[in-house]
Amino acid sequence: MVTKEKLKDYAAKLMFDMDDAGYDRTLEEFETVEKHMALINEIEGIDCVEPMTFPYVIYHATLREDEAKECLTNEEVLANSKDVKANQVKVPKVVG
Repeated sequence: MVTKEKLKDYAAKLMFDMDDAGYDRTLEEFETVEKHMALINEIEGIDCVEPMTFPYVIYHATLREDEAKECLTNEEVLANSKDVKANQVKVPKVVG
């Protein structure tokens, strides 16, 4: 179950914040989604249905075969990197 405290915790981890009214609206939306999910779970035989990955059947679209190609060397990759440390690309910290 989603609570206001959990929403605030998740928002803080994502470096995101909003006013209390925003948290209340978001909480109401989660409660609506949870009610709909509970209704769907009441459908007889729902656990026997295969999940959809796309809602429409597309006959003309095909995926290409996976084929191994020549990879870049570490030196080639690092040559274009702005900041390199210990043979790795150094990126800014994004999570507290």
